Amino acid sequence: MSPDDFPAQFRRLYDLALARHARGERDAAAFFTGAEQAALAAHGLAPQHLYDYAEDQLTSGEPGYDQALAIELVRRDYFLRVQGGRPSGTVLDAADLPDKTAEIRGLVWLPRLIPKARAKLRGELPPTLMYGCGGDRRFFRAHGLLPAEFLARVWRHGPDEAALVDWVVRRGAG
Repeated sequence: MSPDDFPAQFRRLYDLALARHARGERDAAAFFTGAEQAALAAHGLAPQHLYDYAEDQLTSGEPGYDQALAIELVRRDYFLRVQGGRPSGTVLDAADLPDKTAEIRGLVWLPRLIPKARAKLRGELPPTLMYGCGGDRRFFRAHGLLPAEFLARVWRHGPDEAALVDWVVRRGAG
């Protein structure tokens, strides 16, 4: 997958994941050939990411190709620019995430979403977690945010969580 054809190749693999999931295949690691997996990895993606998109698309009708591509373009940019094309080697322990009912400034889910987004940027989400899952999507809708936009803001604000929360509050009020 060259940089120039990333969206087209991502589309092909996204559609393949949809078709395989629709046929009842449930092994994310077996969705793609070794060459396809290597192409995904070269851009900071894993088969699990496309599996999750396919599963949610087929069960809930979202997030859809456009949202998936937008999220993965941010992840890919971070992977290539910040990580120099090298995977992190670390995996987030889902047990370390704040509870789903935790809140910051009255915003339920945000304390959980921030570390998930940071882990997504770094390619550190375990297979049991999806950035852009149903809970994330409910939060984004409630606050007028796009998943890729939030991910880019997490990158931009770095460790300054207060600035990120301020941005979410301002967006949700608009």
